[in-house]
Amino acid sequence: MPAVWANPPAKKSIAKPTPLPKPKLVFLDPGHGGRDPGALGVRGTQEKTVVLSIARELQKELLAGNRYRVLLTRTFDAYVPLRERVARAQAAKADLFLSLHADSHSDSDVRGASVYTLSEDASDREAAALAARENRADAVVSGVRLSDQPDDVARALVAMSQRGTVNDSRRLADTIVRTFAGSGVRLLPRTHRQAGFAVLTSPDIPAALVELGYLSNPQDEKLLTVRQHQTALARALRASVDAHFGAGIATRKA
Repeated sequence: MPAVWANPPAKKSIAKPTPLPKPKLVFLDPGHGGRDPGALGVRGTQEKTVVLSIARELQKELLAGNRYRVLLTRTFDAYVPLRERVARAQAAKADLFLSLHADSHSDSDVRGASVYTLSEDASDREAAALAARENRADAVVSGVRLSDQPDDVARALVAMSQRGTVNDSRRLADTIVRTFAGSGVRLLPRTHRQAGFAVLTSPDIPAALVELGYLSNPQDEKLLTVRQHQTALARALRASVDAHFGAGIATRKA
């Protein structure tokens, strides 16, 4: 007779593999486009063309390591309103927003890169406007729909979110400045600056506007049109993004 097991052997449990973290979504914003050429270089270089080329290079760099998802506010020569650029990033739930520019200056000797984040005054104005009832019909901050909240709660939610985002944006800007300096990118004095640029106003997405150089300066203009320099800038920005998210993860674990 066949042997009968009083207690059948327990089945071995197979551990489920730990799911990989979802890649961070980086939103790149090549400034200007379409009917808005942006700054014009002394040799006729258009800002909108230069920054789109560098954004594409940066997209390749970020995608190469399979650590990020990357979207652009424009992928060709098209005009996109400033607020629409921010809205697209918010709709996609971006983790980071980088706006790329190449400005001009009345003094052609001025050259070098700089980084802007949202100023305190502009942050306060944006927070107040977003919390205002007429502006918050579809607004969602930190996962909470503002239209469902009383006025005082909406104001508090926006203020807290904006404050944290501004601080994250400043850390991002400081990281970009350090990485640029370490990569040999020429920088303006007082490199990290603050302003009220519309593309920096999302209440919950860390954002920086990077001026990659001045097209009004002959040397900067030439460099910004050279593929090798565009790649160098893209790699420096990729290293900045790596450092930003690495520092953020380390901070949360500590």
